[in-house]
Amino acid sequence: MLADRVLVQVGQAKGERRSRSGILIPATAQVSRRLAWAEAVAVGPHVRSVKVGDTVLFNPEDRFEVEVHGDEYVILRERDIHAIAATRIDGGTGLYL
Repeated sequence: MLADRVLVQVGQAKGERRSRSGILIPATAQVSRRLAWAEAVAVGPHVRSVKVGDTVLFNPEDRFEVEVHGDEYVILRERDIHAIAATRIDGGTGLYL
């Protein structure tokens, strides 16, 4: 990865899901303006906050998709990441906003 870019892998949607109140949401339903979580698999040399293995929160509309050896990844700028979930800091919540 170059500069301030982060390569992440988004988990595959598992079809239908249920809301907290028990409403069934079909796999074809699109949720507008919802942020997504993904795992960082590579970071550029100028990335300060994200480490490989961290889970990052980003806007799915602001992304560039790429396929490498049959696997799909997303390339993000570090500034496009809204939050980082990591366990590397002791005594914290593990969520950096």
